Amino acid sequence: MPAMAQEKHAFSIQQALDYAKKNNARVKNALLDVQIQEQTNREVTGSALPQIKATGSLVYNAKLPISLIPAEFFGGTPGTFEELPFGVKWNSTGGVSLNQILFDGQVFIGLKARTALIDYQVKNEEVTEEGIRANIYKIYYQLLVSRTQVELIDTNIALQNKLQHDTKVMYDNGFAEKLDMDKINVQIANLQTERTNVVNTAANGYLGLKMLLGMPIRDELTLTDTIADEQVKEGIPDMTAFDYNLRRDYQAAELGIKLNEYDVKRYKYAKLPTLNLNGYYNKNAQRNKFDFTGKGDWFGISAFTLNLNIPIFTGFAANARIAKAKLAVQQSINQREALKISIDNDIESAKNNFVSAIASLDYQKKNMALAESVFQQTKKKFEIGTGNQTEINQAQTDLKAAQTNYINSLYNAIIAKIDFVKATGKL
Repeated sequence: MPAMAQEKHAFSIQQALDYAKKNNARVKNALLDVQIQEQTNREVTGSALPQIKATGSLVYNAKLPISLIPAEFFGGTPGTFEELPFGVKWNSTGGVSLNQILFDGQVFIGLKARTALIDYQVKNEEVTEEGIRANIYKIYYQLLVSRTQVELIDTNIALQNKLQHDTKVMYDNGFAEKLDMDKINVQIANLQTERTNVVNTAANGYLGLKMLLGMPIRDELTLTDTIADEQVKEGIPDMTAFDYNLRRDYQAAELGIKLNEYDVKRYKYAKLPTLNLNGYYNKNAQRNKFDFTGKGDWFGISAFTLNLNIPIFTGFAANARIAKAKLAVQQSINQREALKISIDNDIESAKNNFVSAIASLDYQKKNMALAESVFQQTKKKFEIGTGNQTEINQAQTDLKAAQTNYINSLYNAIIAKIDFVKATGKL
């Protein structure tokens, strides 16, 4: 079986989000739930419309029923009976029937609840999509940070290669020891190993992002966006006028209360009388031979029935259903109030984390610049013979630590921003 062609994708973060909306299995299933609810609504609507059906039957009486008739009716001996078969061998009936609900409280409430049911499924789809979007943002930017991390490692390797070249020149002229050369080689080997690990982790991150997007693993994915400190600080929501209804999960909770209230009404309306109209029109033919297309009469019969059902006593079952539905409403209200507390906690926690992450990012960026300056100055001292290998090794260690702290703080700031925007319902 031939392998399927590999596709190439170059995505910005928005393009990645759009792709996931069409291809992520959870999002697709959530959208199908909306369509399923639409068909359920059509089913409810259909139950309130006239129900018309056609019927037909064909009966063959293999043995006709026998009736006993007094023989004296036919001039026979009184007290005796004649056995006479009644009926015909073949009987055919065809017709149409109509059933129309004129009033049923439960159907009426079902019709009123249709829009709320659709809205609830749509909101669940939005909540699902929002969670997936948050994860896509995090993985996408984590991969961009990994790219920055590789660039910093490559810069360090270049610096070490330059230092190795300069130290060799000094060693050849008797101004450095072989131990100095060996220490630099160790640093280069460590940096190359670190680079390999970062690249491998990023490769696995790409696999995870493809799965989240719903993209075939064999496809090639390139990220076109870039990441900078200034981007992390942009687009922060204004918290002066926060509204709980900005959160999709809160909107879903409100709709859940509304649907439970419809249940209360439905059970209350079940105690009301129901009124149905039924009617039919049939034609019937009877033959001793199987011949319904030739001569012979078809006899019509028609009737209409108005059915009124008045519930009088249901063993308190109806009252119990109403009470249960009211308790379910109270539960959904409690869940909404608990969600409000959870939202408040999410926002305050995310805000604190974001402020702290931005402060740490600014500090680590300045610290990395300072460590780079110290390394360059130490390197120059070493090159002119006023410094030693221990100093330059320490400067290199400090620079590496500062770069690692900067990368970590950059990623932490990105995650903090995504969590903060999601907490405020603006993701």
